[in-house]
Amino acid sequence: MSFTIAIIGRPNVGKSTLFNRLVGRRSALVDDQPGVTRDRREGEGRLGDLRFKVIDTAGLDEGSAESLVGRMLAQTKLALKSADAVFFLIDARVGLTSADRTFAELVRRAGKPTILVANKCESRASEAGRLESYALGLGDPIGISAEHNEGMGDLFDALREALPELTEPPAEEEARVFVDEDMRSIRVAVVGRPNVGKSTLINRLIGEERLLTGPEAGITRDAIAVDLEWRGRAFRLDDTAGIRRRPKVQEKVEKLSVGDALNSIRFAEVVVLLMDSQQTFEDQDLRLADLVEREGRALVLGMSKWDIAERKPGALAKLREEADRRLAQLKGVPLVGVSGLTGEGLDRLMQAVCDAHKVWNKRVPTRALNRFLEQALDENPPPAVSGRRLKLNYITQPKTRPPSFVLFCTRADAVPDAYLRYLVNAMREKFDLPGTPIRLMLREKANPYAGRKRK
Repeated sequence: MSFTIAIIGRPNVGKSTLFNRLVGRRSALVDDQPGVTRDRREGEGRLGDLRFKVIDTAGLDEGSAESLVGRMLAQTKLALKSADAVFFLIDARVGLTSADRTFAELVRRAGKPTILVANKCESRASEAGRLESYALGLGDPIGISAEHNEGMGDLFDALREALPELTEPPAEEEARVFVDEDMRSIRVAVVGRPNVGKSTLINRLIGEERLLTGPEAGITRDAIAVDLEWRGRAFRLDDTAGIRRRPKVQEKVEKLSVGDALNSIRFAEVVVLLMDSQQTFEDQDLRLADLVEREGRALVLGMSKWDIAERKPGALAKLREEADRRLAQLKGVPLVGVSGLTGEGLDRLMQAVCDAHKVWNKRVPTRALNRFLEQALDENPPPAVSGRRLKLNYITQPKTRPPSFVLFCTRADAVPDAYLRYLVNAMREKFDLPGTPIRLMLREKANPYAGRKRK
């Protein structure tokens, strides 16, 4: 990607729809309600044979610098400053508004090559609005319909004309670069209830006010991914919307935001579950931890706002004991006190993420597993079921991420759940697998005499 495009315009003109069209997937939240986008979102855009970074921004609106609208505008200005060119969108069906004229002036003052894009031109009714946009003085308007994928060829030509040097095709195809698995970014999702400090924490980690923050609950809507390098290791951090209990989620936009956050968990390798240190282990926190375990992701617990927590001796140790009691399926899960405001505990948090990722990828040799199984059976033999003793023959690990084991036995459906929990807990302790989900699957050993005919 040799250049950057910022998509700018007032609310509800289709910026996120165009962003999704350029990146080739439904990445940004889209709704008829204005003002859905708040943070700026970046993606890898494609238009014809052009590859570039594209930035989706909040709808331009006027407000004091301290207000939420004012902070959103500041984020949009940062995107404008970092861009090589601008797609300035208007809604052709509505025509020009005073806000379009005001913010066109802002774009002109930025001095960046600007392409005027008249969106929602899928019908003749939009032609008058497209022609009206000449009055902005930003050149010829390019009529498109981002939703219906119309006019993208004209947009491609306009971009080539606006950035002739940056959009020249390379003289020869670049060689493919193969990245060592150990050098790939670790995908980390930061999740939790609203207003526990997720965005503040990530801003402190990356050292800039990249994500919108404030005292208002529920500021974050889209799951925003940012890059971080810590001690020579690359990370991709997903800031997510606060997740409330399902009965409290009524508005459509919040439902979309929660769905985006849940997708971040599913695609993460490590999930940092932030809990308010003043209100730990709420029901919703436990539900989220259980979801992470069911999805098979590595988990780290962060006690947020640790700078204002009451520091009694052994406070963290007591919280770890409570975590083991309440999250027995993730016994030993790492727990760290952190403060996004002061930066306290961030190094310990990132080290915990690295350690959890390592455990999540751990592989145990088959020989060691079967020695363990023999010892576990000697110490606590499986119970007899219907008067017949169960036979557990051998165990192996077919995959990692999370550690997954197959136990070959007789009558798999008769093995009690309590005995399986005993084996999982014993494996967790024996092979040092704290906090990670462990999958133990049963397979019945084939009967060599089944199907034989008597002579």
